[in-house]
Amino acid sequence: MAQIKNFDEKAKLNDSLTGQKDLTNSYNSFANECSSPELKGLFMNILSEEHTIQHDLFCEMKKRGWVEVPAVEQSKVQETVNKFKSSI
Repeated sequence: MAQIKNFDEKAKLNDSLTGQKDLTNSYNSFANECSSPELKGLFMNILSEEHTIQHDLFCEMKKRGWVEVPAVEQSKVQETVNKFKSSI
């Protein structure tokens, strides 16, 4: 019989974050395919809540140094903003 290893805290948070990403993808698809405005509103509310949970998990992992977010130059940010503003 295979031995089951216990997850450490980093692995648990990473697994939770991955699960939240899957959930938000699913709820996004559900919301996109609703023919009922009421049902779409319900899915959008759930989607927002799930995104909040996902963000909280991400921030906790970042705070602990388990997620690296590379710094970006302000000029690159402005360049991207300008690119999308011009396409509207």
